[in-house]
Amino acid sequence: MERSPLEAIELEMTILSRRLTSISTYKKYGILDHSAYLLLHQIASNGSAGVKALADEFHLDISTISRQASALEQKGYVFRVPDPQDGRAYTLQMTELGAEALKSDTEVRRDKFAQLLQDFNEAEREQLGRLLQKLNDAVFRVM
Repeated sequence: MERSPLEAIELEMTILSRRLTSISTYKKYGILDHSAYLLLHQIASNGSAGVKALADEFHLDISTISRQASALEQKGYVFRVPDPQDGRAYTLQMTELGAEALKSDTEVRRDKFAQLLQDFNEAEREQLGRLLQKLNDAVFRVM
């Protein structure tokens, strides 16, 4: 029996989600966990950021981002810069150690994806990248 495109997408996304969860649970690539990698990547891409802006970007509670940021700070990957207008607020800036950790993890992750996508030609890789970005944008809009 042939599946409709939506049936195939639903099933394949569910399988992919399960496999990615399994990989992240049982195998660690690099030194950064998922949340640390994304927070550092966001700061590296957009410059220093406040906890509220990061919470908005990732659609997470401020308390969740604050807890993750504290873990990054304890590891020496970021430091707080007080907001001169609001003594309670601060932005996070990446340290050299954080930049090195992000660079190292990015290389490890890209090497892993190169292995996973070795049977894909460059056009297929470009198409997959565009479609994944489009899917991520769609998910973001419904959050």
